[in-house]
Amino acid sequence: MKNCLNCSVVTLTHQNKIKSGRPPKFKGPRRPITVTLPEDTLNRLASIDPDRARAIVKVTDAAMSIAAMHPIEVVEVGQGLGIIIVGPCQLLKKIKGLRTVEVAPLRFLLTIPLGTSIDSIEVAVIDAIESAADHEERERLILTQLRELIRKLRRRGELSKAEMLFVDTRSMNGDAGGSTPKQPENSVASQAALARK
Repeated sequence: MKNCLNCSVVTLTHQNKIKSGRPPKFKGPRRPITVTLPEDTLNRLASIDPDRARAIVKVTDAAMSIAAMHPIEVVEVGQGLGIIIVGPCQLLKKIKGLRTVEVAPLRFLLTIPLGTSIDSIEVAVIDAIESAADHEERERLILTQLRELIRKLRRRGELSKAEMLFVDTRSMNGDAGGSTPKQPENSVASQAALARK
């Protein structure tokens, strides 16, 4: 009887400890990370929420919500000429022969190596859509919209390519501030998709 009483007390004490613990901050899976941020960024996060983790989540959710409003868009860069801009999408970065270049926060320009056909990129996007996992529904939606846009523009004859120059900035390290760096020998030419508007 004495042993049974002790078991009951231990079990009750353990349950009380679980209930008195601090509830989780966020729903779903979570894990600790360590990041180094500029002081001004830390101050801005503190103005959003004293809890740094909650502040980061709030900023991320707000930024992704804005990006989700226009995941795919054609931005006019000249009279009757536009470029395709996409939101953040990890699946796009996995497509061979396609490169995303961030031109503004959460806004990316699509570039392809010289000699790459638009048809091959369209097929690659379709393959990425079909291979997307169930938890990647948001990214599948972005790819679907991109495929529909490319297909529509291609069928109308309103999609073309133009060359861009990319510079390997690693060769510029160590240059004196303000001085004009020498032209790197390993500059890379690539192409961006252009849409006639």
